[in-house]
Amino acid sequence: MGQKDTFKKVNLFTGLIFNNAIDIEPVVSLLQKEFSETDIISDQFEFNFTDYYFMEMGKPLNRQFLSFSRLISPEELPGIKLRTNEIEKEFSISGKRRINLDPGYLSDANVIIATTKNYYQRIPLNNGIYAHMEYVIKGKNLNILEWTYPDFRSEKYMNFFQGMLFSYKKKISSARNKER
Repeated sequence: MGQKDTFKKVNLFTGLIFNNAIDIEPVVSLLQKEFSETDIISDQFEFNFTDYYFMEMGKPLNRQFLSFSRLISPEELPGIKLRTNEIEKEFSISGKRRINLDPGYLSDANVIIATTKNYYQRIPLNNGIYAHMEYVIKGKNLNILEWTYPDFRSEKYMNFFQGMLFSYKKKISSARNKER
């Protein structure tokens, strides 16, 4: 019989989708205040893989990822998703979002994104929040899945998450050394 243990800490990140007419600096500052300073910030990528957000947010849209320096427990993700939903509302105008926030985490096994939408491959977590596994990690490599979003299959995104994986492993190693 296996023994109950605490989950290993994971690396929190947030994906932002936004119209390039919005100044995202106040959003980034608020996210840093809420979750910790960022240690990796991706370039801004054109987000043109779907027209899902165009009606609400207009176009053209950009995507950017923020990795946070403080490691979290995976159990925190549903609460973080609920808070990022509130932040989206704070920056909305006339009930329309100007920014979409997709928090998730990277572990040594996978990359998970929090979502409010249920599908066959998603796992219920808490408070109406589901886990969507975007990648599995085998050794040092990210591996796409049948349901990995098309944009997450791009080299730009995978390079960002590969760099984040390298950074995460350093954080975990550093935390272990401090415990000794």
